[in-house]
Amino acid sequence: MTASTTSTFPTQAVVLAGGQGSRLRPYTDDRPKPMVEIPGTGTPIIGHQLAWLAAEGVTDAVISCGHLAGVLQEWLDSADLPLRVTTVVESEPLGRGGGLKYAAAHLPHPDQPWYATNGDIWTRFSLREMASFHGERDATATLALARPRIPWGAVETDAFGHITDFIESPPSPYLINAGVYVFSSAFTSLLPDRGDHERTTFPRLARERRLAGYPLPHGAYWRAIDTAKDLTEAAKELASATH
Repeated sequence: MTASTTSTFPTQAVVLAGGQGSRLRPYTDDRPKPMVEIPGTGTPIIGHQLAWLAAEGVTDAVISCGHLAGVLQEWLDSADLPLRVTTVVESEPLGRGGGLKYAAAHLPHPDQPWYATNGDIWTRFSLREMASFHGERDATATLALARPRIPWGAVETDAFGHITDFIESPPSPYLINAGVYVFSSAFTSLLPDRGDHERTTFPRLARERRLAGYPLPHGAYWRAIDTAKDLTEAAKELASATH
């Protein structure tokens, strides 16, 4: 790969870390959701995310804080971080799209593409490959797509109604928004100042065929940390991956 090719990969990112994480209580009673630790790692979710972004070539990250922002900022000030970090706090709620636009305004290179990720995502895959996919399709925005496992056992039947099999936690038949994005520089101006971009900007881009979906590669790890059970499962999966 030539130097001119590698320079097209984004080197800046926004991390959305303002959620209250009400379903993760009591873990989130005294800290924001991204500051919850994966059991056994000694590092909060946001720490794992920043390490992943840095390993993928990101040198600057803007973290959008909200709920208990001071706890997150204090950890960032004391941590040995692998990249430059700026934090922003909305003075009033702007909605998901408005918050993303506000954070993006603090990126160091507004004329260059950027990554974004939700602060409660625990994942590992090649962001560079996703950026290449984004560029090949000349997209304005690209969403990573995951196929999470259904948390219940599934039952298969034949045409006559006989049960033929039981499948424990099968993959969903549907792809979902995995909460990781590649955005072209032009995307920022399309975001609403207030409100939800997933109800405005994304549908508009989809109609114009400027929105791409990047399926996570087979075997890539992905989990949204929404509940205490997710924390437990992530710790188990991490432990099994290291043995």
